[in-house]
Amino acid sequence: MSSLPVPVRRLAAWCVVILLVSGVVYVGIRLCAELRTAVVPVLLALLGTALLGPFHRRLVKAGVNRSVAAGVTCVVVLAVVGGAVYIVVAALVDSGDEIVASLKEAARGLTEHFGAAGTSLDDVASNARELLTKFGGTAASGVISGVSVVGESIAMAVLALLLVFFFLRDSDRAVATLRALAPNGTADGLEAMARRAFRAVEGFMRGTSLIAFIDALCITVGLLVLDVPGAVGLGALVFVGAYIPYLGAFVSGAVAVLVALADRGFVIALWALGVVLAVQVLEGHVLQPMIQSRTVQMHPAVVMLAITAGASVAGILGMLLAVPLTAAAFGVLHELRQRYAAPDSGSDSGPAPDPAAPGGSPDSGSPPPHSAGS
Repeated sequence: MSSLPVPVRRLAAWCVVILLVSGVVYVGIRLCAELRTAVVPVLLALLGTALLGPFHRRLVKAGVNRSVAAGVTCVVVLAVVGGAVYIVVAALVDSGDEIVASLKEAARGLTEHFGAAGTSLDDVASNARELLTKFGGTAASGVISGVSVVGESIAMAVLALLLVFFFLRDSDRAVATLRALAPNGTADGLEAMARRAFRAVEGFMRGTSLIAFIDALCITVGLLVLDVPGAVGLGALVFVGAYIPYLGAFVSGAVAVLVALADRGFVIALWALGVVLAVQVLEGHVLQPMIQSRTVQMHPAVVMLAITAGASVAGILGMLLAVPLTAAAFGVLHELRQRYAAPDSGSDSGPAPDPAAPGGSPDSGSPPPHSAGS
């Protein structure tokens, strides 16, 4: 080995490190997949805690008992999420027949202009209900045969909500617990990395929620001006879809355009498409740079790769969790880079103040939930 050139030995060392890290990551993913009924609620609860932490801290600062504040927060979230789901489902169910009818009418118009191609589209539209019925029957049989999956999903949702309550209530004890479990000499480093990772997730959730609210508000106002039915429900769908970057916006925008096409015709649908595209341009060129750059910033290519990887591992749930987990990983890497680069930077202060400050570092914007009330 010593006879090899230095660059080759360095390359070999890096290959060994990459293989070891890849193996550990693969084993971790497989373990999480096997223990998904416990892992998924914990991850969802961490996201919920990161999003709801500021509201809970305000209640605690107002003099509300920590347990009562956590309970009120969970009840408010349950009411908001339940109401949004009901509005979205009701709006989409009410306009389903209109979408199919408008698609058939559009296909007939295409038949007059494009002949055989339009006829094929007309056939597809005419058979849409039959295809949906068959698909629905297949899905229903799958649900019937997999009732345990539905029960498992409900159990995970309830467990996640309960974990959010406990994470919010006992967040002030998280640092002490982490330091007690850390091996000797690693407590400061683990605390610093945990703070950095949680701040990254908190920043992503806070920034995404603000962007989602602005997107949903703008699209709702635009659809109301165009007199599109179910505008509020479609706005809620846009808000929920914004938590899956790029793909969520595309799907929710497509649904809004289809509903406009179903009830108001081709011209209004084009106006609705213009509203959706304008909001997406506003998000990509104004909101994302202004908001996410202050919380956590990742290159769009990294985001798309993370979403693709998450979808391949855990489907829609993986797409939802991929970006915040990637943000947390980037936060940890940033902390490690600062720590190990500090001796070479001379005057660089490094991360030294971060683990010592119970409220987080000065650039955190707000104290992390696990230090609330301290």
